[in-house]
Amino acid sequence: MDTRVMSALAEPNRLMIVELLRERPLTVGEIAERLELRQPQASKHLRVLSESGLVKAQVDANRRIYSLQPAPFQELDEWLKTYRVIWEERFDRLDDYLQKLQDPETGEESQD
Repeated sequence: MDTRVMSALAEPNRLMIVELLRERPLTVGEIAERLELRQPQASKHLRVLSESGLVKAQVDANRRIYSLQPAPFQELDEWLKTYRVIWEERFDRLDDYLQKLQDPETGEESQD
């Protein structure tokens, strides 16, 4: 897992930019307006997101249109899968335990 991706996403404004770009590609001006940031501030955040590989810019005349890059998110998903397995095993064990508490034939008493 690239630590630049995690570091870039750790900053709230950058995370909000990523959330906006999930909807559709946007210009710097649109991002700044929707997040109520000054354009230089939005550009700075976009530069960090771009350097981490999370977004890419397409130049259209005098505008830069930013969109998400799927590869870093796929890497993040793969990394999180290892934790999902642990969580699912724990939830399965919890479910089994709760079923035993609710099933009168097991001889277990309910803790009501």
